[in-house]
Amino acid sequence: MTIPVAALHAGVRRGIIELRQGLALVVNYVFFPTLAVLVMYFLRGLRVSGNDLSLGTYAVPGIIAMNVLFTSLMGVASALLTEREDGTLMRMRIVPHGTVGYLIGKVLSQAALTLVTFFVVMALIVLLFDDLAPSPETLLRLLWVLPLGTAAMLPLGVAVGAFVRHPRQLSLLSLLLMGMTVVSGVFYPIALQGDMVRITGQCLPLYWLGLGMRSALLPPSAAALEVGGSWRTTQTAVVLAAWAIMATVLALVALRRMTHRTGGTRRRPRRLRPTGPRRPAR
Repeated sequence: MTIPVAALHAGVRRGIIELRQGLALVVNYVFFPTLAVLVMYFLRGLRVSGNDLSLGTYAVPGIIAMNVLFTSLMGVASALLTEREDGTLMRMRIVPHGTVGYLIGKVLSQAALTLVTFFVVMALIVLLFDDLAPSPETLLRLLWVLPLGTAAMLPLGVAVGAFVRHPRQLSLLSLLLMGMTVVSGVFYPIALQGDMVRITGQCLPLYWLGLGMRSALLPPSAAALEVGGSWRTTQTAVVLAAWAIMATVLALVALRRMTHRTGGTRRRPRRLRPTGPRRPAR
């Protein structure tokens, strides 16, 4: 599917405007991962079973992945729900290629916010954890892990925001995402957990994003804690790319369906009254 040039230009302009308006949200996005990183700093004395790696050090890359998940998915979903209520999405229907341009702008602005949040959290991590200081090899891995992970999470947020009909449902979604972090090996290796957790975790994109982050930030010896005893770099890239493609297609379908439903195309036609003369009352 080719994107029209006009829709691409409109989406980029919209993304720049939304980025300027959304920079104030960085404080909210940084708050909870900062608390998590501080907790892991105080747990740096604990060791992972069967390895000399600190439990706090192991969990830090997973916290970054979790922050990408919440910033991208929840940020887009909540914004989409708000703009559906205030009529923004309805107005997009009358603009040529409005749906595609809206999606491009939303993804670009939220991706930029995710990147800014990542750098802020990463600066804190480097300050507290000496063994997680980035090297040239680390930066090369992050150059493909972070964009692929963001590309997989952002369209999922669009799809979720299109299907959610009430703000209260976002609270339930937050609980589901927290459950996803438990079974995705964010805080403890899933290779050391039960078979059900190991199988379920590998079906979720958060596990693969966390695995890619760990491969970039942790020492090579930490690969022994992963499933199969390796970082599975090629498989990580393929799975994240597949999630990105599937989520993008799902987001386009869900967004178009939602804009048609919002516009009232499914409203039943009002039944007309007969225009004949009235009968006199008895």
